[in-house]
Amino acid sequence: MERNENIEIISSVPIETEEEAVVKQNLWCRIRALFEQGLSKSAIARELEIDLKTVRKWLRQTWEPQQRKRKWALDAYESFLRARAPEVGYNAAVLYRELEPHGYKGSYPALVKYIRPWRVEAREQNVATPRFETEPGQQAQVDWGSAKIWFDTGRLTVHLFVMVLGYSRRIFVKGYLNERMSSLLDGHTAAFTHFGGRTEKILYDNPRTIVQDKDEANGQVVWNQTFKDRMDFYGVEIKLCRYYRAQTKGKVESGVKYVKRNALAGRRFRDLDHLNEWLMEWSLTVADERLHGTTHERPSERFRRAEAIALIPVDLRPTPERERLEHRIVPRDTYVVVETNRYPAPVEWVGQQVEVQFLADRIMITNGSGEPLNYSRLKGKFLTASWSGAPRSWLRQKSGLMMGPPRLDPAYPVAAGEVEVRPLAAYEALIEEAQ
Repeated sequence: MERNENIEIISSVPIETEEEAVVKQNLWCRIRALFEQGLSKSAIARELEIDLKTVRKWLRQTWEPQQRKRKWALDAYESFLRARAPEVGYNAAVLYRELEPHGYKGSYPALVKYIRPWRVEAREQNVATPRFETEPGQQAQVDWGSAKIWFDTGRLTVHLFVMVLGYSRRIFVKGYLNERMSSLLDGHTAAFTHFGGRTEKILYDNPRTIVQDKDEANGQVVWNQTFKDRMDFYGVEIKLCRYYRAQTKGKVESGVKYVKRNALAGRRFRDLDHLNEWLMEWSLTVADERLHGTTHERPSERFRRAEAIALIPVDLRPTPERERLEHRIVPRDTYVVVETNRYPAPVEWVGQQVEVQFLADRIMITNGSGEPLNYSRLKGKFLTASWSGAPRSWLRQKSGLMMGPPRLDPAYPVAAGEVEVRPLAAYEALIEEAQ
């Protein structure tokens, strides 16, 4: 039979594009990373919203990195980008900021295009909802977010108070160890100071610190009286979202995500004060100066042009003593000094930052997790509170727990004048060698 050389044979097998291959590799990397963190296969399936069989299939496979056909200037930074991108949620703005000190001279759009295939799987499905715009000074939105933050003392959950001005989109954020009334009120005070005034209305969700009960059918709200009194003092009109309609306050919802993905991505801090210093710097130098995707203006420029003069000045109400909060670092002797008196804490808290809450007749000390320590408020000087917790002998040493910072950390050389501690076996070995 004569063979026709002009016949073009078309394969029915689809050809995998480079982008599809990268998406699959990204999925494999995410599954492998979660599995190495100790998550079960079913937990990984729930986390990534994929089928359990898919998780099992990818865990059985290995992946050979594919070569790019096109040469990019960013190829020189690929190993850094592949390692760093998942840590910052594939946020191109953060990656671009961190590449500049490494000598990257390319453009931001090039970086966006370069990492786009990696983040396809992480994109969220956008749901079309009507956007409600407000006039300058008319409305702000408030919400809490939380994030696991690495501090020198370990990883702690930090609660983020976020307020966003509805017109300009300027954002204020401050971290706390809890979402109690004292933190909520302090957040408002700090935000009003930061913006230089308040809006006519503030939109909230329905937390117990604001709403004790709500009957939507009849429009009846039972307010938390402490919060209502404070907002009445400021003259703020409180607006609440409908239940299960959190997108009503979409500006602050987006703001919370923006803080987590941009300000906190891949960061660690000395303590809570260091975190809040960074959040303030980030708000002024990054968040306020970005080109907003909805308004197409910088929030700082939009604020100066129209909203700054529309904000209502407030007389900041002094925080009453029962609401006053302070922070302390638990010293090596485990006694927290408050108002010249001493209050004991567990040995595990040594070196940690704790929150001290001043009430009318007692002191509450908490490290942000577990039950707080309650003490009768001492009225005097240089008094020591009694503690019904573990005996002092247990506090001195428990399961080999070290007091103070580690001395053998290679990243922190022994300070001048500080004696290095060696085990006795080391001295015995030296004696034997000398003999």
